[in-house]
Amino acid sequence: MNFSSFPITLFLIGITVIISLIGFGNQNLINKTIMWPYGVSKQKEYYRFITSGFIHADWMHLFFNMFTLYFFGRNLEFYFREYALGGSIAYLTLYFLGMIAADLPTYNKQKQNENYLCLGASGAVSAVVFATIIFSPWSSIYLYGAIRVSAAAYAILYIFYCVYMSKRGGGHINHDAHLWGSIFGLIYTLALIAVLQPALFTAIIEELKHPTLFGTG
Repeated sequence: MNFSSFPITLFLIGITVIISLIGFGNQNLINKTIMWPYGVSKQKEYYRFITSGFIHADWMHLFFNMFTLYFFGRNLEFYFREYALGGSIAYLTLYFLGMIAADLPTYNKQKQNENYLCLGASGAVSAVVFATIIFSPWSSIYLYGAIRVSAAAYAILYIFYCVYMSKRGGGHINHDAHLWGSIFGLIYTLALIAVLQPALFTAIIEELKHPTLFGTG
């Protein structure tokens, strides 16, 4: 595998893993970087929209996000480059704006709650996942390494899961960010195609005419 073909994805994974690992043993770092809507509102700590995306709750949280980013991000990096959709700049813009957009609803809802905290790259990763699905909706995804479903079916299940977990609550993992990051990824990428390569919609629509629940392999 040619790792040089998706350097941005590897860079994002590398820096996130390094900062997250440091954070596991440094509560002071976590306190300074975690998403704290109350602090953002009262103390104008807007940087938390970004810094909170580079720290994680535990090993499993970090692994799941980076594993997902590796498999979807490298494909999206390829699509943005090969289809002349802005390449690395467009990809990085999606990732960081996805972080911010994913946390905005939570910020508005929790900015008077001094005790609410959340962290993780889930919003940005969700944006990458759903942006990638636009180009290949029926490709196969293996849940838990064994259950094969199409990318589009995964997207629907993912949305329902996020809504359910958001209503359930608990922990510092912001499931609302998964949902809004996903929506942002779709809107951003469709807008990018409309502006830069509208002819791609013909191929995308044609692909959608051949649905499959379990993916194409």
